[in-house]
Amino acid sequence: MSSGILQALGGLGLFLLGMSLMTHGLRTMADVRLQSWLRNSTKSPLQGVVTGGITTALVQSSSATTVAAVGFVNAGVIGFSEALGIIFGANIGTTITGWMVALLGFKLKLGEAVLPLILLGVGFRLFGRGTQQASGTALAGFGLIFVGISMLQQGMEAFQDIVTPENFPADTTGGRIWLVLIGVLITIITQSSSAGVAAALAAVNTGTISLSQAAAMVIGMDLGTTVTAAAATIGGNVQARRTGFAHVIYNMLTAVGAFVLLVPYLRTVSALAPATIQQDPEFVLVGFHTFFNTIGVIAILPFTHRFARMIERMFPERGNALSRRLDRTLLSTPEMALNAVTATIQDIVAVVFSELSRLLRAPADGSVTETVAQVDDALHRAHQYLQQVRIPSENQTLMRKSIAALHVLDHLGRVTRRLQAESRLRTCRNDPQLSKLADDLADVSAKLAETPFPISAELAASFQAANQRLKRGMRDYRAATIASVAAGELSPEAALKHMDAARWLRRIGYHNWRIAHHMTGEDIPNPTRP
Repeated sequence: MSSGILQALGGLGLFLLGMSLMTHGLRTMADVRLQSWLRNSTKSPLQGVVTGGITTALVQSSSATTVAAVGFVNAGVIGFSEALGIIFGANIGTTITGWMVALLGFKLKLGEAVLPLILLGVGFRLFGRGTQQASGTALAGFGLIFVGISMLQQGMEAFQDIVTPENFPADTTGGRIWLVLIGVLITIITQSSSAGVAAALAAVNTGTISLSQAAAMVIGMDLGTTVTAAAATIGGNVQARRTGFAHVIYNMLTAVGAFVLLVPYLRTVSALAPATIQQDPEFVLVGFHTFFNTIGVIAILPFTHRFARMIERMFPERGNALSRRLDRTLLSTPEMALNAVTATIQDIVAVVFSELSRLLRAPADGSVTETVAQVDDALHRAHQYLQQVRIPSENQTLMRKSIAALHVLDHLGRVTRRLQAESRLRTCRNDPQLSKLADDLADVSAKLAETPFPISAELAASFQAANQRLKRGMRDYRAATIASVAAGELSPEAALKHMDAARWLRRIGYHNWRIAHHMTGEDIPNPTRP
């Protein structure tokens, strides 16, 4: 018996290791492409369900799909309702693992056949490069999954005459509730509902527990994933909390529905295909897992928008709205974290340059002290967040994106410090020539505030042209001001004040252009400073 326990535990450990390696390899190979597809194929909650399910099935990780959904909401790419669709779909996608275990692990018994795949995968992992290493990791993980299932199955066989369905809670309403709780506990301990489902399949396959007992435990395993989701929201922003607790509430509702459907489902299968329950109980079990998750999605999909509004009311926005996108849970995925920084920068740009455009036209029209404080806080938080993003040295694209974000944050800080220069603003409005330059800069600033990122190279060139116009205008103004002093029409003190205001305009024009340049996403050489 002790050897059976050790074999079962070892098999479960190998299964978990295999799942971890395969998921890591698949995510490394397909992260960017799948995220791009996920982002571009989610225009409605229904599309979110489909893309979320397919993505989770391909990368074998519902957490990766959920993190991507949170990142897209933070970046403003999709709405919260569409993100919920992705999460609903991810619940269906995770059931693919059960089908893989039942079909390839128990039906085809690939435990020994995949051993050469493990060696091949390790070879790719040790001697390959880039994608080859990732594919080797995935291949070795795939093989370990079925070696683990084989060991788990053999370990369970040792309990056939010792542990029987009678040792578990009875197949009554109260007994099934206890079995659900056992399933929740198993998922909390293993931190993987897939591992729990695999263990349940092995137990059913060897007759250690009955089909109805295993089905109740699978409900609990599905519900147990919500504990991880809730824990993952700790330290996250409001979008992470909304997503995590939406997952919790949805899975609780699905679990209640599954509990109600359990007995009718088994009776229906028994009536339509009685031999299947006796010969292939593992397929009936994974079928139930897919069935109740699919029914849950179908039931909630028409109410997704209402559900999203309810969650948003439960978790309202608090704190600095400009830094709300900087979610710590995205730091594990550098691309998503940088998307959050870029979206934060765009929010700050919209506020800063809208205020600048307004002040250039009406300097006395309201105080900007509160706005400046809010922007300064958001810039500080964005700097801190960006420093925590760990970008692989070989990923030059993300490295350039990170450096561009640092440049933009620096330019934004410099512009923000100039927003409170009320005396310079008044000087610009009171001087006819400077007033024209200020109006031109106000138009350009308003345009930048409304331009979505990334900025096209052509549009960035138009900001550069505006900067050059401002540069020429300042030179002409300086010459005219010096001539006025020489003719005795303007005092030297007044001239210095006016030229200081002109330089102030000129510097803002420069920062305008540089922000636009760095947000094109193109690797353009840095020009000589003016």
